Amino acid sequence: MQKTEILAVETITHDVKRFTLKRPQGFDYKVGDATELALDKEGCRDDGHPFTMTSLPDAETLEFTIKGYPEHDGMTEELHKLNAGDALLIDQPFETFRYEGEGVFIAGGAGITPFLAILRELRRKGELAGNQLIFANKTEDDIICREELDAMAGLKVDHVLSKADTAGTYHGRVDEELLRELVSGRDKRFYLCGPPPMMDAVQETLEKMGIKADALNLSE
Repeated sequence: MQKTEILAVETITHDVKRFTLKRPQGFDYKVGDATELALDKEGCRDDGHPFTMTSLPDAETLEFTIKGYPEHDGMTEELHKLNAGDALLIDQPFETFRYEGEGVFIAGGAGITPFLAILRELRRKGELAGNQLIFANKTEDDIICREELDAMAGLKVDHVLSKADTAGTYHGRVDEELLRELVSGRDKRFYLCGPPPMMDAVQETLEKMGIKADALNLSE
């Protein structure tokens, strides 16, 4: 791992922050890639945790959109205590997701982060049309980058809230009934990322609907 510096920290939601990091020389990656970050302090330097870059590969800096989990008292909670000027350790990038054609992105909570760079790249290329995002959260306050996502011309965005019944959103969970209502056609790819229990349930539902396993891209 090599040392890098936090250039800025911004609050995105009540428990999500955007970290802008100095980009190390030679740090080359592709849309959908991730890396490991570690705290630059005794006992933590070898304890790397994976995070997806939400910036585009040609950006001068690196961006990470990270949800904090205070109840875990772990890496994300420590990250949320850091400020501009603090140091982090960063490893080499590795592949997580690759965009393989028009499809349905199903994300739960912080599971949106691997998709942010992909969707931003498609927006820049003018290739969002035909893609759909089904984004599951507890309440409206938990929706990461909602204004940006809702403003992506060509992207069909459906918000699903499990603990709130709000106008303009769907209430409940991403189950078979909802998927049959929201998803038209079965010939698109499905990109899945979110909490493992949710992803297991969604995958089982899609298979029940006749979606072939090779049309699934899974990540926790």
